[in-house]
Amino acid sequence: MEFTVFNTLVLVAFGLLIAITGGVGYITIADWRDRRRREQEKKPTSKRR
Repeated sequence: MEFTVFNTLVLVAFGLLIAITGGVGYITIADWRDRRRREQEKKPTSKRR
């Protein structure tokens, strides 16, 4: 019985670790993308003919 509870807790811990790591990665990529977009909006765009 104790072994099953321990295995369940380990699986839950790994699941949470993966979910949190994925969330942090998503937020980092979204922030980088938004920062890049804001910097491009600040630059004057030269139109080619």
